[in-house]
Amino acid sequence: MPRTASPLSLILLGLGTFLLVLAPLLAWYVEPRAAVNPTDIDTTAVYRGTGSVFDTERVETVPDQRITVTQRVRGNVAESERSGNAVWDVTTTVDTDKSLPAADPHDALDFVPHRWVMDRKTTEPVHCCKETPYIEGEAYLKFPFDVQKRSYRWWDNTLGGTVMLSYRGTEKVQGYTGYKFTGTVPPTKVGSRLVPGAIVDQPDRPQVLAEEWYSNHGFELIVDQATGRVIYAQTGPKRTLRAPGADEDAAVLLDSRKIAFTTATQKEAVRQAKQDSGQLRTVGVTLPIGAAVAGFVLVVVGGVLVVRGRRRPESDETPDTSRVPLTI
Repeated sequence: MPRTASPLSLILLGLGTFLLVLAPLLAWYVEPRAAVNPTDIDTTAVYRGTGSVFDTERVETVPDQRITVTQRVRGNVAESERSGNAVWDVTTTVDTDKSLPAADPHDALDFVPHRWVMDRKTTEPVHCCKETPYIEGEAYLKFPFDVQKRSYRWWDNTLGGTVMLSYRGTEKVQGYTGYKFTGTVPPTKVGSRLVPGAIVDQPDRPQVLAEEWYSNHGFELIVDQATGRVIYAQTGPKRTLRAPGADEDAAVLLDSRKIAFTTATQKEAVRQAKQDSGQLRTVGVTLPIGAAVAGFVLVVVGGVLVVRGRRRPESDETPDTSRVPLTI
């Protein structure tokens, strides 16, 4: 008996083949293109801690002050679309309780606006679009996608250079596991500013171009492995003034052992990390595996049905002689 494939078997075989082709396409083509830095970001991170702060009214350093650092990041969509990169405008303010709440961020103890431009896929700095300052390194505000267990060069905007952050294992933040990185900054001259001579132990001089020095007791960053999002950040800045050419600090502008993400900032960062990494996992792992398994099953079932086929009776070609008249 000859065999013929049923329509159902052909449909199953075709659908299974499609899913088998789709699986690697999702994993190797779609997922890498989904892992891109956004252009319309609008987030605010708040750090809090205690430390010593220079009071300009009292002209002295006051200890045990509550310090709040607010970092606002907003994507410049127009510049991003024009350049093809992610253009993020960043403002960082440092306040004590005395300057909060501030109607104008310029009233803060310190106010630093800047612009970071990066490649949307690699997160590497791109030098265009009125970027300021000239940012270098492998990470700033966030790490690249698919974070590795190695050291990274992190841009420190106060230093005006990169800091080597070393991998220190994993740690949980609000129940969510991330990669931990730490690093420090030794005392480094970062600039100069004109101040009254009395501040740097030179009372006989009305104005002195004092040296500004910066160090950091320690960075601690915990990062989502898939997206590179920072879910916890801790810093220990120290900023001082020295008389020109001096080897010792004359005045402390800011000194804190620990200024870290508030609980609310941690929870929001973890929520975003879960959401974004979940989407990448769905596109890059869950859907490809599901498509491959379903495709394999359908191909097997469809193939079996095709092999078995549907039996069709052969046509009887023997002539019917019952009605043929007999002749003599």
